[in-house]
Amino acid sequence: MNDNNKEQQGLQLELPQDVAQGEYANFAIITHSSSDFIIDFARVLPGVPKAPIKSRVILAPEHAKRLLAALQENIIRYEKEYGPIRIPSQQEPISPFDLPQGEA
Repeated sequence: MNDNNKEQQGLQLELPQDVAQGEYANFAIITHSSSDFIIDFARVLPGVPKAPIKSRVILAPEHAKRLLAALQENIIRYEKEYGPIRIPSQQEPISPFDLPQGEA
């Protein structure tokens, strides 16, 4: 075990009450510079022309790559338990809502 693993095992995380509720996001925009990756999470709602950014996470490139690996590992575990995650084809409109069309 290296020193980094020893330090991480002793790390205690605190989840403040106001953060514990989380923020629902169904849209993310990722940008980067030479030193940072920026992920903006937004909530897109039907009939609302603006999607407010609910959270911004700024990561060093090394941490962005670690996040990618952690997400991949968790997606593999999820699909083993619940089945494949379906992603719409390019021809299908990407919408976070599967709502019927309204009629008057």
